[in-house]
Amino acid sequence: MKEEDAVINKRMFFGAIILGLFCLTLTGSAFAQLKTGYVNSQAVLAQYQPAIDAQKKLEAEAAKWAQELGAMETDIRSTQERLEQQSLMLSDVKKEELQQEIQNKMMQYQQFQNEKWGEQGEFARRRAELLQPIIDKINTVIQDVGDAGGYDYIFDTVAGNLLYAQEKHDVTEAILAELNKQ
Repeated sequence: MKEEDAVINKRMFFGAIILGLFCLTLTGSAFAQLKTGYVNSQAVLAQYQPAIDAQKKLEAEAAKWAQELGAMETDIRSTQERLEQQSLMLSDVKKEELQQEIQNKMMQYQQFQNEKWGEQGEFARRRAELLQPIIDKINTVIQDVGDAGGYDYIFDTVAGNLLYAQEKHDVTEAILAELNKQ
């Protein structure tokens, strides 16, 4: 929940910045000269061929892992059915062995699932590996477009992130100086 709250707060913060900039441009003040733009990052990733190719490659790997996971699930079900069908004929020792075998297979299943799709899993690593160079290139192009087009700010409409800003608008040092005064 904390992560979701952080995302919501981040979006609200950047939404407030966007709204503030919009209001400033409507006032007719000197700020009306600000040039802002926006990018729909999802549309860029959905239409940029290297991103499409990377996503297809990632989906193919995930499908292979899902198939392996499905085979493991089938094996677990098969062992469970065998235990149920032969329960009356098996000794207590053999029943315990089969139950332990099922437990072990279920643990392997969960471990495999976590290794592939967990927060730090292979899917996340492969996604970063495949998409990060593409995202870096997109960010470089956004910087170039911002500089060449004379934009003061460029925002991402999907995440509400500030993607580009002219350095002259950076107030970090002023805020730090004010904080250090207090």
